[in-house]
Amino acid sequence: MEGLIGKTSKLLGLIGGTALALMLIAGCSSQPDPAERATNAASQADAAASRAESASTSAQQAATAAQESASKVEQAAADAKAAADRAEAIAAKTETRTYHRHYHRHYHHHHAAAASAGGESSGGAAPAASAT
Repeated sequence: MEGLIGKTSKLLGLIGGTALALMLIAGCSSQPDPAERATNAASQADAAASRAESASTSAQQAATAAQESASKVEQAAADAKAAADRAEAIAAKTETRTYHRHYHRHYHHHHAAAASAGGESSGGAAPAASAT
């Protein structure tokens, strides 16, 4: 915002300097009527004031647009951060579920193997007990 004010001030200074230079040039020319010179100078000053006002309005509109753009960028950044946080949370849940399922399957695998081993030893022990 400070840069915009500085640029506007420079623009107004440039316009004022141009108007002054035009008035000096008009003053140095050999116009016989001082009233005509004054009228010309007033017209030039009025035109310079109109241009300065127009430049000021344009600068204000540009500043407003820049503020709106900055606001939109901040909102987009907040939305992106929220989306990244949600994605991270989903990824964390997915990793936990994958590990849990693997562990659970692994447990059942060992449990089933233990049951098979227990069944074989029971089946093997029973005939041995009968044989003695």
